[in-house]
Amino acid sequence: MRKIPTPTKSALSPDTIAPDGSEIRFLVDQTSGISGASMVEVSLGKGEITRPVIHQTVEEIWYVLEGSGKVWRCPPQENPEDIKPYPVEKGNALSIPTHWSFQFSSTGNVPLKFLCITIPPWPGGNEAIPADYGGLGTPSV
Repeated sequence: MRKIPTPTKSALSPDTIAPDGSEIRFLVDQTSGISGASMVEVSLGKGEITRPVIHQTVEEIWYVLEGSGKVWRCPPQENPEDIKPYPVEKGNALSIPTHWSFQFSSTGNVPLKFLCITIPPWPGGNEAIPADYGGLGTPSV
């Protein structure tokens, strides 16, 4: 008989720090019976700016739970300095396609917190590589 996965809950402390410097709390992965995606809760402290990175094989879907911030995303072959960031707030959803450079910041009075679904599941720390440029300025994490 197959074991039925139990519901998960966000941990009080982060499970790890992402390559971009944000806090990660694991929610759903292969141990939950899912093979094609994973889901984490991402948190970035108020006033913080992540390191710009590029995903090599995964794409992501984000859904903002609380806080506000800015997200800068740059497609390959575009001049990164021509790309403007977008403001995000609770209730917004967005995508991070494979091979796009991206960087985000928390601009509100509380940390920026969002759900992040990764397709395929997150393969490990070598997935994200540093980007040469980020449209939000100098990272603080």
